[in-house]
Amino acid sequence: MVEAVLIPISFFLVVFAICYLYFSTRNRERLALIEKGVDASIFFRAKGQNELPMWKIILINFAVLLMSIGVAIFLASSLVNGLGLDEEIAFPGTIFLMAGVGLMVGFLVTKKLEKKD
Repeated sequence: MVEAVLIPISFFLVVFAICYLYFSTRNRERLALIEKGVDASIFFRAKGQNELPMWKIILINFAVLLMSIGVAIFLASSLVNGLGLDEEIAFPGTIFLMAGVGLMVGFLVTKKLEKKD
């Protein structure tokens, strides 16, 4: 019973602590820069015409991730049928492996698109 209460409370405390540290550190850093007389324009990113929209980046990464999971299921099925591996080992292993590869490929593709613009 105690664990059922402690786990959500600790989760929310961790999230609160991370947010608090992020915002307080950002505030201190900005105040230190302002005291030194640095221009405030460094806090804001310039919105240029060459900037890739966020929805395109998310869509590309999501598409590559789903394709890699599909390839992972096909690969795991062929490992189970061809080499006789256990399904409990082949499917999760290849899905996680190929999902990681897919995320890395998506990152590289979006990085290349941002550099091209």
